Amino acid sequence: MALDSTLLAILACPSDDHAPLREETHDGAETLVCTFCATRYPVDDGIPVLLLDDATPGPNGAGVAAGDE
Repeated sequence: MALDSTLLAILACPSDDHAPLREETHDGAETLVCTFCATRYPVDDGIPVLLLDDATPGPNGAGVAAGDE
């Protein structure tokens, strides 16, 4: 189930970077992924859960650019 494009346009990562999110399917589950830090947020029954406690941090942690080493 795709999120409404208007809603997706206004949602942002709750970490300090506040980057836009993109929709992805991960292990068969709908998720939103931060375009900056690659932190993955679950979508439960069509409702985005933008809580850092429920997120899967990106490779360098939430709020840290995924490309930084």
